[in-house]
Amino acid sequence: MAATLTAGAPARPRKLLASRKTRLGILYALPVVVYLLVLFVYPIFSTLLLSLKDADGSFTLHWYADALTGVNLSVLITTLRISAETAVLSLVFGFILAQAITRLKPILAGLAMLIVVVPHFISALVRTYGWIIMLGDKGMVNETLTWAPGAPYQLLYNELGVVIGTTSMMLPYTVLLLYGVMRGVDRRLLAAASSMGAGRVTIFRRVYLPLVAPGLASAGLLSFILSLGYYITPALMGGPNQTMIATLINQQVTKENQWNGAAAQGVILLLLTFAGLLLVKLASSLGASRKKRSGS
Repeated sequence: MAATLTAGAPARPRKLLASRKTRLGILYALPVVVYLLVLFVYPIFSTLLLSLKDADGSFTLHWYADALTGVNLSVLITTLRISAETAVLSLVFGFILAQAITRLKPILAGLAMLIVVVPHFISALVRTYGWIIMLGDKGMVNETLTWAPGAPYQLLYNELGVVIGTTSMMLPYTVLLLYGVMRGVDRRLLAAASSMGAGRVTIFRRVYLPLVAPGLASAGLLSFILSLGYYITPALMGGPNQTMIATLINQQVTKENQWNGAAAQGVILLLLTFAGLLLVKLASSLGASRKKRSGS
């Protein structure tokens, strides 16, 4: 009997592949696989190979060493700093806004979410020029603050302008993520804590915040990842000291014709993005396990 099972085991995959349903499934999946290979895997693999080639085609790590030293390293640090600042600010404002929306009636909450999301469908270039007009010396912000000492303020072509612009671009993502997480919080837990004598601050710190913490981590990391490779707003609202890695890659390709160095910068940016996505995945897993424990 055991011999019969052992002999029939290798034949099972062949029978599975021989079935008409399996062949049709493979046929249907083939275009998607080819699409992913051609438009995703091949460009990434080609970029990796390009970053490892010298001018004569030999293997080298020179471009990575160049990307992690001197001005290029300074650009990378600036990118990380601005992305972190953007993530923190979008998280703070997104938390406040999402928390306020969850307290509204369903109709008003839907309208508020529509107001948050609709600007996202407008071109980022148009929104960036809108910020440039608003933050200029003769813009609405400085015209409103003419009474303040030191006005007009320099709100453009510096790090403050870049962070304001990138935060506005990342805010819809943050609000959408946090709103979904906050709507899923079981309000009975808050009511139970209140019935046991806990104050608002204690309820927020000991009950509510731990429940939404995974969503906060995911939203912050998503904003950070998207800011890493953002190009339009930093290029238009920043100055020479706010050059980010996407702008540097564009300069190396279009002005210096340095494709190898740009490829190395792109691979580094890709690795940073993968690291951020891994953290998002870990945060999501933590949130799922915590929610499961609280439900049980």
